[in-house]
Amino acid sequence: SFRLDNTLYHPGPAAIYLGQVPGGQTATSWNGAGANWFKIAEWGAQFNPFKFALDGQSTATTTIPQNTPSGEYLLRIEHIGLHVAGAPQYYISCAQIRVTNGGSGNPPKVSIPGYVSASDPGLTVNIHWPIPTSYRVPGPAVWRG
Repeated sequence: SFRLDNTLYHPGPAAIYLGQVPGGQTATSWNGAGANWFKIAEWGAQFNPFKFALDGQSTATTTIPQNTPSGEYLLRIEHIGLHVAGAPQYYISCAQIRVTNGGSGNPPKVSIPGYVSASDPGLTVNIHWPIPTSYRVPGPAVWRG
């Protein structure tokens, strides 16, 4: 679980990524650069009525996929505020973790920044009018291991 010191009060999606620390580096020294990140959870929109799944929440909980390789990681939680149409606001936080007794999975990895484009429909959507009838969280698919 990732506990926030406040609630998610801007409407928008949230996601959790793991960044595998490259060999020869540590989570305390690695700057996060490169295609080392994979998404392990996401929370998008609900409909009837339209709202985002974590609106007003202060905790996001997921399970690290069992097949995640052992090693050091940066865990990144991000919330993208979509309250201003066409101007997404990123709220992020990271933690350093170590996975032990991991598996042999090889999740597809992306670079952060660079994993989404400014024209992604999940970032450019106007959530106020017309009210969306579908929504896809920006970024890669969730890897479940």
